[in-house]
Amino acid sequence: MFKMYRTSMETNITEETNEFIKGNWINMVSPSEEEIKEVCENIHIQEDFIRYALDSEEKARIDVEDDDNTILFIIDTPIMEIESGEKIYSTTPIGVIFVRDDYILTVSLNKNPILEDFSKKKMKNIITYKKSRMLLQLFYLNSEIFLNLLRKLNKETEIAENVLKNSMKNKALLKLLSLEKGLVYFTTSLKANEVVMEKTMRGNLIKLYDEDEDILEDAIIENKQAIEMAKIYRDILTGTMDAYASMISNNLNGVMKYLTSITIILAIPTMIASYWGMNVAVPMQNNPLGFVIIVLISILIGVVVSIWLKKKGMLD
Repeated sequence: MFKMYRTSMETNITEETNEFIKGNWINMVSPSEEEIKEVCENIHIQEDFIRYALDSEEKARIDVEDDDNTILFIIDTPIMEIESGEKIYSTTPIGVIFVRDDYILTVSLNKNPILEDFSKKKMKNIITYKKSRMLLQLFYLNSEIFLNLLRKLNKETEIAENVLKNSMKNKALLKLLSLEKGLVYFTTSLKANEVVMEKTMRGNLIKLYDEDEDILEDAIIENKQAIEMAKIYRDILTGTMDAYASMISNNLNGVMKYLTSITIILAIPTMIASYWGMNVAVPMQNNPLGFVIIVLISILIGVVVSIWLKKKGMLD
């Protein structure tokens, strides 16, 4: 699927259009082969530029094609998906292609909240013939959404920690592990985006006006803040995971120590009964109260051993 938008130079109003006209913004979401060919034939670019952005494993980078004066920006964007009722945090690439001085093309493998937010809520701020401004607005919006999702991820971490405080369940531990993996994705993507933005700032790849530079600087600052937040949350989560792993190991050691002590106590009457069950002469075998005496001796020895193990901390 793809849609095209155009801003009128007379009114500065952005509207959807069906014609391939210079100055258009073309937004492609999970395009079919036919749509890719149609767009490439009309704006005269290589299909590879679009396919690069459709690779879910593609990392943030800049690719310049000097022959046809086309620039590809790939940036990583954060996403939150629901799988089996659980929130999964990850990242996905989107491509922003500058086709000469004629078109700006955005490409994503799936519906992307950044492009949806950009095209709906911020449509009044979009001027399609100012391609550089649109790219920088995307940079800034992307950093903002990273920050928002990082705050949500931190809330999810706090909830999982509260669950673990009450009971050491595997589900809560797996939740923390999933959140930690999401933080790894976020941190890696934010650092890659930072490289792209800084290269855009100093590389003279696109023409930047004073106001554009301010937007880019703000986007870089927001991105750095997101990197710091992700690093702090990741360090906290890693420390929490290590602490709970130590607690689980310690609890297991305590249970094993307690069970070992109980085994020792129970072994005493079993051992005494084994001695008196042999087919040999034993003390009190002819005593009518022999059974009672032996039971009392077993209980006494068991109590003494229990008191001794208690003092040694084996029954705590």
